[in-house]
Amino acid sequence: MAALSALPAGDISTKQLPAPLGPSRSIVFKLAMLFSLDAFAGGLVVNSLLTLWLFERFGLSPGEAGTFFFCAGLLSAGSQLAAPVIARKIGLLNTMVFTHIPANVCLIFAAIAPNVEIALTLLFVRSALSQMDVPTRTAYVMAAVTPPERAAAASFTTVPRSLASVLSPSLAGALLASGLLSAPLIACGALKIAYDLALLVFFSRVNVPLD
Repeated sequence: MAALSALPAGDISTKQLPAPLGPSRSIVFKLAMLFSLDAFAGGLVVNSLLTLWLFERFGLSPGEAGTFFFCAGLLSAGSQLAAPVIARKIGLLNTMVFTHIPANVCLIFAAIAPNVEIALTLLFVRSALSQMDVPTRTAYVMAAVTPPERAAAASFTTVPRSLASVLSPSLAGALLASGLLSAPLIACGALKIAYDLALLVFFSRVNVPLD
């Protein structure tokens, strides 16, 4: 009880309570549709399917694939830590787009790489870049809406992403089963680049503060 009494008292009446989407409705709807496209594309290359691709295309052993995903995971984690630093210099939207496009170009070229060394190098570069849009995407949504709308905007942009991401793995599996081994990677990269370009078209003129 002593610890609780030491906490600063808050004036609930001065706080802005959560509210439904209002002034930012059109922005949130556009972001939700684009984020769903990105999530659908990402579902084409989930780790289990990428592992199968590495087995079938290059004959990697389970141990080699495990080492690859461990290193790729470290690079992805580092990219998320680097994202705020880059966003302070070039902005949230530019960080999302201009790191995501090269990452997906690498994915497309990895799909057609002539040997495993080149393919893994391209996939490592992708891992070092592709996750920078994760923290910046969330920050962008929160900055683009009014404070009372933030809870509604978070749910409205997250739920469609989750639904879209469950649809594409079965499609990728069908493509792999039919012998089109590289098709899911190419489709994923192309759709994600389309998503990035659409973000630029729709939101390059939207003034979103960093703080």
